Amino acid sequence: MGMTITQKILADHAGKKAVEAGELINCRVDVVLGNDVTAPVAISEFEKLGKEEVYDREKIVLVPDHFAPNKDIKSAEQCKIMREFARAKGIKNYFEIGQMGIEHCLLPEQGLVLPGDVIIGADSHTCTYGALGAFATGVGSTDMAAAMATGEAWFKVPETIKFVYYGKLPAWVGGKDLILHTIGDIGVDGARYMAMEFCGEAISSLSMDNRFTMANMAIEAGGKNGIIVPDDVTAEYIKNRARRPYRFYQSDDDALYYEIREYDVSALEPVVAFPHLPENTRKVSEAQGVKIDQVVIGSCTNGRLEDLEIAARILKGKKVHPEMRVIVFPGTQQILLEAMRRGYIETFIEAGAVVSTPTCGPCLGGHMGILAKGERALATTNRNFVGRMGHPQSEVYLASPAVAAASAITGEITPPWQV
Repeated sequence: MGMTITQKILADHAGKKAVEAGELINCRVDVVLGNDVTAPVAISEFEKLGKEEVYDREKIVLVPDHFAPNKDIKSAEQCKIMREFARAKGIKNYFEIGQMGIEHCLLPEQGLVLPGDVIIGADSHTCTYGALGAFATGVGSTDMAAAMATGEAWFKVPETIKFVYYGKLPAWVGGKDLILHTIGDIGVDGARYMAMEFCGEAISSLSMDNRFTMANMAIEAGGKNGIIVPDDVTAEYIKNRARRPYRFYQSDDDALYYEIREYDVSALEPVVAFPHLPENTRKVSEAQGVKIDQVVIGSCTNGRLEDLEIAARILKGKKVHPEMRVIVFPGTQQILLEAMRRGYIETFIEAGAVVSTPTCGPCLGGHMGILAKGERALATTNRNFVGRMGHPQSEVYLASPAVAAASAITGEITPPWQV
């Protein structure tokens, strides 16, 4: 019996010829990631181990992005812990103000995560890197501490659900709509502790930015990881980014899947997830008319250059609704700089939006965009749980950059073809 791409990567990193779903294995890891919420806990646990050095100073990545730029004294102390640890241990990949970005946009951009890697991060959306053909998953801070010390992590080999998307994508439909449609179909626990393998002609036609969006939200269906078999699009993306050797894996034709689901994308339209779960999805035409108070364009889900280009194209020459607050968060400093060069930032500001430095702030209700009681936000982020972006009696609707930009103009959820 053949193996899936997920099984092959895990087998090689466990030093085994083959692995089966349900098997417990110990794997060497290529990257260990932490942020300003999770890394300080991991650092504390690491110090309890009595280890003088981390296992590899180049394979640990620390990115203070959730409450940075620091919003208060407590968040400043969190970042100080990370900064001092990075200096003391000689950790090369520490990114703060001026170099930082939203971690899951930053690491692929910098070539720190590559096809065939095993990547763990003390952040649930570490699954983003599966878009490159890597096994990437979120872990707890204690697992991060152990990996910093040993360079290894243990896993139960997940079963795999294969999602096949065929047909040509309609206008304004992209990766965000595909993954929201999928989560709406299987539910927020429909792929619990399973690998979600995305394939088909519609996936092959997606840009890397759209692929990152899809893999990013695998965790919102309960997935252990999301993954896309690498191809020419992947190769072109990493060509000038890779800092070390990498390997392309692919699933065997006779690999065993838990389930195979197929979707005809040719009739899809943009999707909106209503409060308070990503599975609560509707077509944008069915969501039309819902009044909103704030639009957020950005995050590790949709803060990349292509996302900003789509939003700028819609907002060009138009004005944000006078009762709306619109906040744009580029994913990294490099994305921000390129968006400036292309005129997107000027478009946003002239339209009446505000542009922020890269940060996770509003996505998790941390800072720079908190919602008050009774307010509604339409966001290109990945979660809309109760209180996710502020007051527990606020509401978050999830959508693509196209729907977000169109809705920013009208003050209510609006299909992009209507503005």
